[in-house]
Amino acid sequence: MKKSVMVLSAASGAGHLRAADALVSEFGARGVSAHHVDVLRYTNPLFKRFYSDLYVELVNKRPDILGWVYKATDRPWKFQKRRLALDRLNTGPLVKLLRKEKPDIALCTHFLPAEILLYLKRKKILDIPIGIVVTDFDVHAMWIYKNVDWYFVACEEAKVYLKTMGIPPESVFVTGIPIDPVFGIEKPKREARLNLGLNPDMTTLLVSAGGFGMGPVEMLVRAVHDVKNPVQIVVICGRNTQLERKLKSLSGTQHTMKVVGYTNEMDTYMAASDLLVGKAGGLTCSEALARGIVLVIVNPVPGQEERNSDHFLEEGVAIRCNNLPALGYKIDALLSDKERLLRMKQNVKCFAKPQAVSEIVSIVLE
Repeated sequence: MKKSVMVLSAASGAGHLRAADALVSEFGARGVSAHHVDVLRYTNPLFKRFYSDLYVELVNKRPDILGWVYKATDRPWKFQKRRLALDRLNTGPLVKLLRKEKPDIALCTHFLPAEILLYLKRKKILDIPIGIVVTDFDVHAMWIYKNVDWYFVACEEAKVYLKTMGIPPESVFVTGIPIDPVFGIEKPKREARLNLGLNPDMTTLLVSAGGFGMGPVEMLVRAVHDVKNPVQIVVICGRNTQLERKLKSLSGTQHTMKVVGYTNEMDTYMAASDLLVGKAGGLTCSEALARGIVLVIVNPVPGQEERNSDHFLEEGVAIRCNNLPALGYKIDALLSDKERLLRMKQNVKCFAKPQAVSEIVSIVLE
């Protein structure tokens, strides 16, 4: 009998969704029936707003509150009963869906569905293996549960941490974060630039606002234009059409700039680029590293992005700028130091895990 896989995520930031899509695609390529469920579609509107819309709003307007919540709740085992009580009040339709579809395997790229699945398993309502795919480089307490069949994490430090929390080490696999395998397929830089209508011989800076186009991107773009080295700039606005229109009408800039809305060609834009300038989201950064790009992290969102950036700085694959007026200077200093840039590119090659999704699916199916 063929297995069926349900991959569950939550639209709280675009990364969880992209990780789930990558897994579904890989299972499908191996002839395994798999589908992606955004669990927030199976909750009431108020709960959905709390998890999704409020997250986007806080990233844009009050990231400091996000950071405070992240730190306050990062206490393993402390709040699980209260969280589960809240989740169970609002995710009844999800429970019905699980009972109806009865998947053979469940993988979670967000902690919310993991709570529900493991509760149902404890109550013997569900009896299937459950895997948790952590989509950041650090493991927050929200991700930590007992009786998980597989944990898939981004780096060795995460595995060591889970072991100290009492998670059996044989259930934890250091695979990296699952991204679309296309990011691991080599594309010549010059060819990618020509295909995108860019100058094939110009250093290219890619500014990413994330899938939802979040954060003060206009200020960031103006700061990138302070770079003195000859560069061309590509800005990806995601689904934020208002931002796209605003940037296309931007005046007084000194470098050639291409503004792009939502795109399915992110791998080609990354193949064409030398530096990725923006936030420190786990998915986007994993994609960039797979493409061999050095990261320029700007004002990471307090909480998981700050912790991600700590890992990137330790591994020598990123620089960080906390003050936008100094961004041009920091990028110039890196571009002018050829030896340092080459060393960082070599670090990227060692640190990247472009085959994460393939490895995860292989482990699950075996």
